[in-house]
Amino acid sequence: MISYEPLFRTMKEKGITSYKLQKMGFNRATYYSMKCGKSVSTNTIDLLCRLLDCHVEDIMQYIAENDEKTRQSEFSSFGELHHLVC
Repeated sequence: MISYEPLFRTMKEKGITSYKLQKMGFNRATYYSMKCGKSVSTNTIDLLCRLLDCHVEDIMQYIAENDEKTRQSEFSSFGELHHLVC
């Protein structure tokens, strides 16, 4: 599974909000799709790397299925909220 959690950490570290990212030219609907874990194109990843001046690993990471099950149990309350939003 691909996780975009590194994107949200990178944005926080750089002081970039979703609003500011939108003002920089990033589509808000795409941002929310990523927030819900949906797939995006490599063009989208490329744009984020340019806008945030970062590397691909600062945007996304691969999580093996076994790791995902462990992670879901650790963040079950987040998962419940995540499903309400997405």
